[in-house]
Amino acid sequence: MSDDISLFRRMIAEPTTTTYSDLVLADTIKKYPVEDARGEGPWVESETTPGRLETNPDWTPTYDLNAAAGDIWAEKAAMAAGNFDFSADGGNYNRSQVYKQMMESSRYYRSRRGIRTITMRPEPLLQGTEEGLDDDD
Repeated sequence: MSDDISLFRRMIAEPTTTTYSDLVLADTIKKYPVEDARGEGPWVESETTPGRLETNPDWTPTYDLNAAAGDIWAEKAAMAAGNFDFSADGGNYNRSQVYKQMMESSRYYRSRRGIRTITMRPEPLLQGTEEGLDDDD
């Protein structure tokens, strides 16, 4: 996870722990688990309770850093949203550019996040469905 946090800090332009501690960044990253290199997902269906998910012991922790970076950039943009442009003493100050740039960074990383899909199925399984076939079908 420390390698992920080092890379993540570079992605979000936060080289120090002044704004975001490693713990906060780790919590953000953990919101986006993905399949590992072997195709193992973070959860498996329970063998004892059908329809319930359990932690997959074979999963190597792997996360979508792009999705997490998109969230952090959006959060940073929200903090800069109050900035406004003004002119004073013959100078123009375009502070709104900070917000725009942070939102561009958020869109950049969100456009590179992994594809997430959900398989829907009826619960409880109905007789005659593929997963709810009777033994004599």
